Formats: sequence, C-alpha cells, structure tokens
Amino acid sequence: MKKVFGVLRYVDGYWRYAALNIFFNLLSAAFNIVSFLALVPLIDLLLQSTDIQLHANVEAGAPPVHSVNDVFALAKYHMSEYIVAAPDMTKARLELLMLICVTFITIFFFKNLFRYLAMYFLAIIRNGVVRDLRNKMYDKVLSLPLSYYSDERKGDIMSRMTADAQEIEWSIMSSLEMVFREPITIVVMLAMLISISPSLTGFVFLSAPLIVVILMIIARRLKKSSGEAKEKLGLLQSLMEETLGGLRVIKAFNAEGKVGRRFRKVNELYTRLMVRTYRRVDLASPLSETMIVAVLAVIIYYGGRIALAPGSDLTGSIFIVYIVLFSQLITPARQFTAAYFNVQKGLASAERVNKVLHAEIAVKEPEHPRELQSFTKEIEYRKVSFAYVRGDKTGWALRGINLKIGKGKTIALVGQSGSGKTTLADLLPRFYDPTEGEILIDGIPIHAARLSDLRHLLGIVTQESILFNDTVFGNIAFGVENATMEDVIAAAKVANAHEFISELPDGYHTNIGDRGGKLSGGQRQRIAIARAVLKNPPILILDEATSALDTEIERLVQDALNKLMQNRTSIIIAHRLSTIQHADEIIVLQRGEIIERGTHQELLAQGGTYKKLYDLQIFV
Repeated sequence: MKKVFGVLRYVDGYWRYAALNIFFNLLSAAFNIVSFLALVPLIDLLLQSTDIQLHANVEAGAPPVHSVNDVFALAKYHMSEYIVAAPDMTKARLELLMLICVTFITIFFFKNLFRYLAMYFLAIIRNGVVRDLRNKMYDKVLSLPLSYYSDERKGDIMSRMTADAQEIEWSIMSSLEMVFREPITIVVMLAMLISISPSLTGFVFLSAPLIVVILMIIARRLKKSSGEAKEKLGLLQSLMEETLGGLRVIKAFNAEGKVGRRFRKVNELYTRLMVRTYRRVDLASPLSETMIVAVLAVIIYYGGRIALAPGSDLTGSIFIVYIVLFSQLITPARQFTAAYFNVQKGLASAERVNKVLHAEIAVKEPEHPRELQSFTKEIEYRKVSFAYVRGDKTGWALRGINLKIGKGKTIALVGQSGSGKTTLADLLPRFYDPTEGEILIDGIPIHAARLSDLRHLLGIVTQESILFNDTVFGNIAFGVENATMEDVIAAAKVANAHEFISELPDGYHTNIGDRGGKLSGGQRQRIAIARAVLKNPPILILDEATSALDTEIERLVQDALNKLMQNRTSIIIAHRLSTIQHADEIIVLQRGEIIERGTHQELLAQGGTYKKLYDLQIFV
C-alpha cells in the first residue's frame, strides 16, 4: 500500500489543484447521498395517502431528533401538517410533489456541477504531471553518458517516455479518486447505513474482508503481467526503430521474411501478455459487483423480514431508502477496485520510468568548477586508461596513454579496428571518463571544468554525419546562437558546400529529411564540416571523416577539412593513411597502447606496424 500512495509523489507541485479536486469531489459525494435521502419524503408522500394517516401523523406531534430515522419522521410530520392545514388537501399534495421534484433537480444539478469541477482541475494535474515527467526523462536522456545507451535499446527508452508515462497519468487520476473520492463516498454511505440499521450494516463488514483478499490476489498478479507487457512493448518499439533505420540492408539481403518473423514473434508474446492483463483488469469490476450484489440480496431478505415484523422501527420507506443507498455502494466500490488495478499497472510503469530517472550519471559536473574559457597551450593525456564494464567482465580499451598535443598541432591516430582510437578521442569531450589517469587542457583537469565550457572548445566531425530533420540553415547553425545567413553562407563556402546548397529547391531553407536522407554522403559530410566551421572551435576531432566517400568527393571534403584545420589543434582518426601524411605527429595504437609515434617519414623509416599498414594500403 505504501507503493500505491507513492504514485502520488508525481503530484508534487500540483497540490493546489489536487485540493480543489478533492474539495469538489467531496461536495459531489455529499449531494449524491442527499439525493437518495430525499427519496424518503417522496415515498412517504405517496404511501401516506389517506386522510386518517395524515391526521394520525399530526396528532403524534413532532418527534425529537436523535438519529437519521428521527429526521425522516420529522419530515413526515411537517408534510402531514402542511397537507392537513391546507384548504385543498389534494392540491397541497401536488404542491409538495412539485417541491420534491424541483429539489431533486437542484440536488442533481449541483452534484454533477461539482463532479465536473473536480474533473476540470484533475485535467491540469494529469496533463501537467505527464508533461513534467517527459521533460525530466528527456533531460535525463540528454545528460546520461554514451555508455548507458550501449546497454539499452532506444525503442525501449522511447516506450518509457510515451506508453509508460501515459500509464502513470491514468494511475495518478485513479490514485486521487481511490484515495479521496471513492473511500470518502463509501465511508459516508456506510455511516448513514449504520445510523439507519446497525444490524443490517454489520453483515456488510463481515463480508468485506473476503472481498478485499480476493481482489488483492488478482492485483498482485496484474502488476507482474503488466510489467512484463511493458518490457515487450519496449522491445517492439526497438524492433520498429531498427527496421526503419535498416530498411536498405533488409531489402538488399531479402531479409523481409526474417525480420517479419522476429517482429511477429515478439508481437505475439506482447499480445498474450496484454490479453492476460486485460482479463485480470476486466475480472475485478464484475467480480466485486457480483459479490456486493450477493450481499445485497441477503440484506434484502434479512431486512425485509425485519420491516415486515409488527412494530418494527424499520419502516417500509426507510428500508427502501436503505436498499437504494446500499446499492449505490456498488458504483464507488467498483470504481475503487478499477482505480486500484490502474494504480498497480501504473506502478509497473513507474518502476520502468524510474530506471531511467535514477540511472547513475557517470560523467558528472564538478561541484566547484574551474574556469576553462580558452585554449592557449596544450592538451595532455596523463597515464590514461579506460575499461568497458559489461556485467562481471572488464575489457580494457586503453592502457597507460601518455600524450601531449600542443596548440596548433595536428595529431593523427591510426591502428587496426578496436585498437582504441575512437575511445581515445571520445575521452576528450568527456563522452566517457577515464578509468585511470586524467586529461588536462592548459594544466586544468577536464573533469574539474564545466562540461559546457569544455565542449565549447571542441568541434567534432564524424564518419557518419549526424544531421537533423531540419533545413540546411538549421543544421549548419545547430548549437550556435543568433547565427546569421551571412555567417552560415561563409561557413558553407569554406566547407565547399555553398555550390550544391544553392542548387537545392529552396537553397538554405530546404529541408534535408530524416538524418539528411535527401542528400548524398558527400553533401551530408560537407554540411557537417560547415557546422564545425561556424562553431569556430580551437580544437577539432575528425573521426574518419572521409573514409566513406569516393575519390572525387573525398578530394572536395578533404580540401574543406584542410581549410577547417588551419590555425587549429586537430586530432584525426583515419584509416586512409594518405590523408594524414602531413600530420605533426602520428600515434600508432594497438590493443589500447601506443606502440609507435612520430612523423610519417619517421614511422616509415622505422619499418614497424605503421609501415606495414601503409604498404598494405599502397598495394591495394
């Protein structure tokens, strides 16, 4: 039950609206009960139809009020008195009947008005909470390190931000009604029933524990199956994301059948889980209603015997109202059950959302950051090692790297795939933090500086150009505040991109599609270079920026890169050794360690690993 109430923590910041929702729900519940109590005068008016009965009521006098039954008796007395004193008793009866009908309309009007107002303020909570939850998750997604996504499926994270957040919305709505509206309605009605007939109501309390135990067993199983279903939904969305991203490969390898069978298998498992979940949810409401109706049937029989007994205080009209009031327990009890089950489903979603919100951020901002506004001297890797941890296994990607990169120098990183080149470069912008050692810029450890200050000094161009579904202008100006068209055009000219951009249908205002899909590989790469040019960073990281291009386009891109690297400190990762012959120093990596270093000519003269790589490429 503690976890059930724990869902309400999401309402933090909306308690003013929650209080209004509770207040109007209470008023609605109160008017709902009053509407049924008003039945007693109507029934008495219809049953007490003879003049003899009316005069007997008046002669008996006004009763003292000690209980709810005395209130009903007092109402009967005043109605009888009004009718007997009237010149035309038939007309007086019709006037009272009209008054009761108007009262009914008024009571139900206010009951439904307050119910609407309660839902009016609940709408703000429902949508506001989900908005805040998505914002928190999105911010968390942006702040989590890249290593987190190596172990997680993107589609599953998207599922947590959408389907699970929506489930929590319903859970919150159900929580508010479960905790406040329905229990209060049930308690007030039970109090009225006790005041009318304690013996009849005692039977209700004897049967309640059995009903609760049965529903708790179903709810426990519901939470488990709901959690499993959410996991499968996340897997389904991951498969969809992978399919859309790999359609070219799927079609090229005639793999439609294979991926289709895989999707159908997961979809079938998800469907079975959801069928099981819905069956348990759908079972709760009719089961609780059936048990309550069974109790109601016993009460009708037992109470009817009491009402029919001579001299009984439980009159026919009061017993009818008792039955009506008890029957109204079915609706809040059923809604309470449904709300409880919705909360159980919401708890399963909340656990999945919290796995993201509470995920550890390995790359943290320093508590007392040091200033790092410029780059004037050198970058230093000091005894840097890095290990990837997968469960109980540790794989070392870098070991004991010592490297200094002076301002304005161009350093190239070469080696076989898996030698640690990209990892070495990724440590500089703190996509990861070293397992051992530290990296310094101008003598300041980068982990002691603000991430925004550090990354402001860096520009990155990768082998796969990361572009967004936006215009050419928006992609080049990405991350640069208040960029003008003149600035963007100037950057595009440096990147040899202005000519082809001008030929696009809307020039710089042309939308380039998802991931720049409307452009060729060379065009995407040059836009990425133009983006780096516009940022104008003092330090560049070029990760195999030309390896995926043909010779003619490579020449254009390489020319753009040469312009970009002028007067900048550059770290180049390259497979094509012909592109790095003029680097100030070439670092050869093997299994995470530096095995050779020097200029192109020096390394060729050594006749080691670099020369073998170079000869292999020349031979090819």
